[in-house]
Amino acid sequence: MSLLAAAGCSADGEAEAAQPWTGRETGIASRPAVGAGVAAATGLRPGGGLETGVYELAGGKRLWARPATMAGRLSGMGVQPPAVTGAPGKGLVTALEPREGGAGDQRWNATLVARDARTGAEKWKRPVHSTFGPAACGGNVCLSEFTATKKARFVALDPATGRALWQTPGIAEVEHADPSRIVLFRMSGRPALEAREPRTGRTLWTFPVERAVGRGVNLSGGWAYGALDDMIVGYMAPYQARKNAPMSPYGFFGVRLSDGKQVWARKRLLRVYPSANPAVALIAREVTDRGHGGFERLDPRTGRTVGRLGADKAPQSMWRLSFPDDLGRLGFVSQDKPGAAYDLRNGAKVDSLRAWSFCTMKPAELKITGRRGFYPVAPLCAYDVTTGKRSARQGAPPAWYTGSSDGWRVWRDERGTLHGVRDTKGSAPGMYGA
Repeated sequence: MSLLAAAGCSADGEAEAAQPWTGRETGIASRPAVGAGVAAATGLRPGGGLETGVYELAGGKRLWARPATMAGRLSGMGVQPPAVTGAPGKGLVTALEPREGGAGDQRWNATLVARDARTGAEKWKRPVHSTFGPAACGGNVCLSEFTATKKARFVALDPATGRALWQTPGIAEVEHADPSRIVLFRMSGRPALEAREPRTGRTLWTFPVERAVGRGVNLSGGWAYGALDDMIVGYMAPYQARKNAPMSPYGFFGVRLSDGKQVWARKRLLRVYPSANPAVALIAREVTDRGHGGFERLDPRTGRTVGRLGADKAPQSMWRLSFPDDLGRLGFVSQDKPGAAYDLRNGAKVDSLRAWSFCTMKPAELKITGRRGFYPVAPLCAYDVTTGKRSARQGAPPAWYTGSSDGWRVWRDERGTLHGVRDTKGSAPGMYGA
């Protein structure tokens, strides 16, 4: 394996039992967005076009669908999901749709449209030149726009009207939102976390991520964030511009949400994949002067190591990592060959393990008309680590992968079909975000 490849808050109340469901449609490409009693995702149609599909959360019935598009989305970010905001019965699904009226005004390449979550009725629209896509930011709808120009800006929109509440120059991504603050990741030459007041956009605090991991961060490597109590936990991945060149700074860190102060930092640790959201669990791999090191599990609250597995435990043959539902053990899956599994808490070997890993390491590129280099969100499959074969019992992937919203977990399988089940409590982020 290459060096790079090796690498919430809870709601009160009991989750009500509900029948698991499987959608009838295939081709879902984005991660699902869940809220307001619906699940929404971007899918690929047979002709190569994209569409927004919205499903009833209780039962999986498809409520409506509309053509979708991308305008300025970077392929490494994957296909953008819609944004879901509001409460059940009053929710909105906001997505990027093709530009209206043929040639139209050449300044605009797409239209941001907010629709009633249950009926699909249009509520408002906004012309867009280029964007990475909309996101829910508390009760608002947020997006970076004009991302392909020097006039890039981040805007927060009133969900009722689409009117801009506030804006700030540059490109940013929403990493956390609560009634007191929206935390943005400002994607610039000197990237930073920044907390803003939701209604006015007033800056509350700013934290340069290079303070935690070192000068020279390169965003091409990727990043991940998750909120845990009064902390946002972050990860900056390394980037190697060319063979034998030094990698850009990387590692994990925790920052207080209340004031933006650094709580802890662990440099030169790689996030492993598949992996939970950083706020749920941190499983990393050390990097030494000789290359790969051992595996560590960190406490997201303190950054301290709470479990370790030596590098000598990794098999000599080709393998990929796998983890059970509780992330307490680590398995090395060798395709159709016996693998090995260990307890992360004490390093003891485990005789047998049913664990989850990527269904394939070579996914097929999506055949999107006019777009190259996009791949679907990677699904997980269950494996018997002792044989290297897929488990006969698949079932729902673990919560650390799917995340949850009011007890609901929604995911796409390797055919691009959506599934949903309500089998937990509260809300928590998953591998690909909330």
